[in-house]
Amino acid sequence: MGRVVAPYGVKGWVRIEPYGAVPDSLKSHPAWWVGRNGDWRECMVAECVLQHGASLVARLEGCIERDAALALKGSEIALEREALPQSADNEFYWVDLVGLAVVNMQDEKLGTVAELFENGAHPVMRVVTDGTERLLPFVEQVVRQVDMAAGRIRVEWELDW
Repeated sequence: MGRVVAPYGVKGWVRIEPYGAVPDSLKSHPAWWVGRNGDWRECMVAECVLQHGASLVARLEGCIERDAALALKGSEIALEREALPQSADNEFYWVDLVGLAVVNMQDEKLGTVAELFENGAHPVMRVVTDGTERLLPFVEQVVRQVDMAAGRIRVEWELDW
């Protein structure tokens, strides 16, 4: 849902870079999961405000000084799955796409989705197989079908690209 990018001020506040299209969607959730490298803990949100359009500043309960806020720098912010809204047709949570097989229009297997990330211009899907990786733009011109039931993503991409 977001990432702690830096402390904000001296009273334990942190600046958050939200990942979603609606920057202040995190504000409505009273608790966040904060962590990195598989080490997560639930934190109650004491205060959270939108700042300058795309970022948030927040103070988590128990985080009352700059050093505590600095320790959170680089941490990811997540929510319980049940707290997320239902996705619309042809919309997907990235976490649901990780592990899906990727095949091209000729049914040749390109690999498995290892991760998705934003590169500024558009989302990118990292597809891995047998020690190789491909970076495919996650855009309509490339991603032709996501079939969650079959566990497959069909793409307009050749094996030798």
